[in-house]
Amino acid sequence: MFLLLTALLAAQPAPSPMLSDSGRTISGVTLPGTIEAGAQTLSLNGAALRKKSLFKVYVAALYVAQTSEKAADILAADAPRRMEMHFVRGVDKKKICEAWDEGLANNTPDASAALKEQFVELCGYMADIKDGQAFTFTYIPGTGTAIEVAGQAKGTIAGKEFADAMLRTWIGPKPGPGEGFKKDLLGAK
Repeated sequence: MFLLLTALLAAQPAPSPMLSDSGRTISGVTLPGTIEAGAQTLSLNGAALRKKSLFKVYVAALYVAQTSEKAADILAADAPRRMEMHFVRGVDKKKICEAWDEGLANNTPDASAALKEQFVELCGYMADIKDGQAFTFTYIPGTGTAIEVAGQAKGTIAGKEFADAMLRTWIGPKPGPGEGFKKDLLGAK
């Protein structure tokens, strides 16, 4: 009996590391299934590849405290979350800032003057980005959104209103990268 059990166990395939970690690799960018933000573990909600014309631009990853396929649920939660943009090609600061402005106009059309000014501040933190570099935006309730560009802390922009408006540029009603990108970030099947 022992030999039969041993033979059966040996015949079982080893568990896949992708399944146990729930992480993903997209266009050569490996994304872990969980990360730490503040004092909380966040889970990968979804990941997407941003393409412009025929070119791959960046791989995005959305980490949240409670995963959901509904943008409204993620935006309603006042909980830590992180959005990462891992670039697979270089993009200049001007194009990045244009995308922020367009995303705000399309997804928060009634933005206050204060919110628009925060997006100007966000653009001030941006820089030309190279292949292999990343932007990281980590929202912590009561603190704001910490912004890192190519591994360097740039600053923190206060308020959930800003954090939500920024995230809506990807998962709002008119996501700049498109509906397929939004569905991937939301982990929709």
